[in-house]
Amino acid sequence: MLTYARLLNTAYLCKVSRFTLRIVIVLATISIVGIAATQLYWVRKAYDLKKNQFNQDVTAALTNVANKILEINKTPVPANSLVNQVTTNYFTVLVNGPIDNNLLEFLLVTELEKRHVTADFEYGVFDCATKCMAGGNYVSPKKVLPASLSELPTWRNDGYYFGVRFPLVEANLISQMGIWGFSSVVLLVVIFFFVYTLLVILKQRRLSEIQKDFINNMTHEFKTPLSTIAISTAVLKDPKIVHTPERLFNYATIIENENQRLKQQVERVLQMARLEKEDIGLKKEPTDVHELIQDAVKSNAISSKAVISLNLQAQRSQLTADKLHLTNVFFNLLDNAIKYNSNPPEITVSTKNINGSIQIDVQDNGIGISPEDQRKIFLRFYRVPTGNLHDVKGFGLGLSYVKLIVEAQKGKISVTSKPGNGSCFSIVLPLN
Repeated sequence: MLTYARLLNTAYLCKVSRFTLRIVIVLATISIVGIAATQLYWVRKAYDLKKNQFNQDVTAALTNVANKILEINKTPVPANSLVNQVTTNYFTVLVNGPIDNNLLEFLLVTELEKRHVTADFEYGVFDCATKCMAGGNYVSPKKVLPASLSELPTWRNDGYYFGVRFPLVEANLISQMGIWGFSSVVLLVVIFFFVYTLLVILKQRRLSEIQKDFINNMTHEFKTPLSTIAISTAVLKDPKIVHTPERLFNYATIIENENQRLKQQVERVLQMARLEKEDIGLKKEPTDVHELIQDAVKSNAISSKAVISLNLQAQRSQLTADKLHLTNVFFNLLDNAIKYNSNPPEITVSTKNINGSIQIDVQDNGIGISPEDQRKIFLRFYRVPTGNLHDVKGFGLGLSYVKLIVEAQKGKISVTSKPGNGSCFSIVLPLN
């Protein structure tokens, strides 16, 4: 009852932890999206204010320029508005008389500087005789002049007027929004770190789940031999067993075998720890891949009733490799093909040469692997979820070990599989 209550408590805590994590992620995401939307809104507002202020300053400056030209020419003020904004960056100004280009440029520069308008501009004067814009110049406070002046559009008016265009007004306005640009960069940095932190949290959660599954599997793997040893030890304590030597030998053999099984399990975990922290230190020597495959097939055939067929078509099978580790690779693949099979195991091992390499395929008729699990099966401690069933023994270290050794040999491993239709593991090893 105590163990059952403890399991229920652990499951409840895990459920609460996952629910809390989801709530935190959702709230943090909503907050970040809200802050980003608010920032975008105020940046747009600030830009619009800058633009309206710019248009007002330009309109006021051009109005003063028109009044001074009218005063110089001693012509009456037109009944219509002096300044008309044709587009977002193009203004026309009525003057009711001829205009001197030098005087016009001087007045434009003076009036715009009074209102702190520093954007580049170009101007042109409407020629009533030719009905087109004539004269004009490009004025840049930064002294950056274009290679050639663009032609200003004419306005629907037959009187005297001049046009002024600000070609870089948007860039100029954006450059004046320094604090808003800085705050936007800071916000982008915050969003980046939020996404990075979220990925780290999810990764840590996945590692935590893998660790929990590993501990559960390890506990189950150790529990069975320990229970067998405990039962055998209890039998051996019976004084009467000395009178049945055959029975005594059988139970002693059971204890020896289970002890050897425990040693192998512990050694497997320690081996993976050593391989992770240190250089694998492969003892490479001339090796025939076909011989290693045959050795692994013999070992599995003795311990199982699997039907293993060989189709060794590679003409070149000699390479420099570590015999022990490479044999373990083939043994692990064959062992998995036998274990993960709900049918009488039928396995085919084939080889062929491709582009100076040898490809080894291990095809089985097992339960198959889903696409989602195919991306994870080579991760250390990962096992395909089977709920509370523990019909397949292991720690989830076999394929991780296989991938580590294959890559240490400068090779590649891949898998193709469909649930219910078996799996095919392909290893490609360079011959040179």
